[in-house]
Amino acid sequence: MRASAGTLAGRVAALDEAVGLARGRLPDSTLDEPAAVVARARDRAALSGEYTVVALAGATGSGKSSLLNALADARIAEPGVRRPTTGRPVAVIVPAKGEPDRQGADELLDWLDVRDRHVATSPVLQESATGLVLLDLPDHDSVVTEHRTIAERLYERVDLLVWVVDPQKYADAALHARYLRGLRDHAGVVVLVLNQADRLGPADQRAMVADLQRLAAEDGLGASPVLAVSASTGSGVGQLRDLLAGAAQRRRAATERVTGDVRLAARGLLEACGTPPSRRREAGAATALVRAWETAAGVDEVANAVRGSTRRSARAATGWPVTRWVARFRPDPLRRLGLGRERSQAGHDDLLRSSRAAPAAGERAAALSAVRTYVDAATAGAPDHWVLAARSRAADLDLDDVLDRTVVRVPVGTVRVPWTWRLLALVQWVLLAVAAAGLLWLVALAAMGWLQLPVPETPMWWGFPAPTVLLVAGVLAGWLVALVGRVLGALAGRRRAARARRRLGASVAQAVDDHVVAPVAAEMDALARCRAAAAAAAS
Repeated sequence: MRASAGTLAGRVAALDEAVGLARGRLPDSTLDEPAAVVARARDRAALSGEYTVVALAGATGSGKSSLLNALADARIAEPGVRRPTTGRPVAVIVPAKGEPDRQGADELLDWLDVRDRHVATSPVLQESATGLVLLDLPDHDSVVTEHRTIAERLYERVDLLVWVVDPQKYADAALHARYLRGLRDHAGVVVLVLNQADRLGPADQRAMVADLQRLAAEDGLGASPVLAVSASTGSGVGQLRDLLAGAAQRRRAATERVTGDVRLAARGLLEACGTPPSRRREAGAATALVRAWETAAGVDEVANAVRGSTRRSARAATGWPVTRWVARFRPDPLRRLGLGRERSQAGHDDLLRSSRAAPAAGERAAALSAVRTYVDAATAGAPDHWVLAARSRAADLDLDDVLDRTVVRVPVGTVRVPWTWRLLALVQWVLLAVAAAGLLWLVALAAMGWLQLPVPETPMWWGFPAPTVLLVAGVLAGWLVALVGRVLGALAGRRRAARARRRLGASVAQAVDDHVVAPVAAEMDALARCRAAAAAAAS
């Protein structure tokens, strides 16, 4: 069951989901920090929650080592005279109640890679600050690069940071710009300590503390405590010790620190995800894309071929039987395009191909340009790398092959013969029989006259010999029926062409969706889910 997004576990899971969705779509440099935050959060969650790790951070000469000794009420760290002073971190462990073997603290220090460890023996600490690990870190302004690297690595991992400053360097621009401003999301786990306060008079001390509070507020650390202490005289040390003991007893510093890390990383990732695209602009581009593909697919050409094929079929079915065979010798417009074949003869749709000419260069260029326009509209506001991912998926197609299969799979020629055509065909054969009867009658009369045989009296219909009436009426009525058949064929051709155009348009729209819209939508859906996950982690 997925943890609630409001919990730390839920935030970490949401950030991890966002990183996973962005992997391969955003630069690795953008994802390195969020991924590292997820790893650190899970590592810290797997370690002891009974201990709170507090680090004393600061510049050279700020008196961190002396302050550590004062807090521990023992001489553990050796304050140096030469610079740099502290070269490696030193840990003071106040064992948690019920854990005299310090296993949880040792596991934490192994993860932090702190080897120099000491157990506090001061009754003051043992009674009030159980479950506390105090670290004295190397100077952040050390001239030795290795020392700075160690310090900055531990800044990211400890639960609570105590920044120790002195009256000479408390307003150092590098300190505030490089370190303190980056901790604005961690105000609850940062303490600012003005050490060596014994060098100042009461009025100067109050003024300097007020100025340090002002600078902290400008850095976004207005909620962080600001204390004045003196490691040499012990002034303010008890107040700082009580503050750290309280943090250890509440055991919330680790959660607050990791939560701040996750929120900060999530906001950065959310910003890198850009802004959602305009749906209205995307819809307009999709419509233009379908039209461009319809043109390149030759939808109008195929619809006209359907009309011509229908008219040809109507002539062949309803024309005058004596001359209708001529229509069968005319090429079928659909067959000439390689369309109108029976599916049982053609086999699977994927194997069907037409005889249409490939789209003209201008039509192909317009179709591909419409693809790019659609992708630009659908990905407007997305980060460049995500846009490139969407473009690569939409461009991964053989346009000519896709358009050809789009047209071929539509059944535009397999339609039954209308009953009106069948009726007219029957009427034609009846009229042909009538005309043939009249012709045979006249031939018989002519033969009898040529043979000087007695000719029977020929009946008269409407003042004309009956066989002549039969012949002429049969021929004229056949031509009239053929004309009616042509009219019906033209009407049917228009209807079938309109139906074919609708079906072809739907097929082209489906192809656009399958090959362009759906792949781009998948990328944009991943981006939307990445935004949502990052927003949940940052909330």
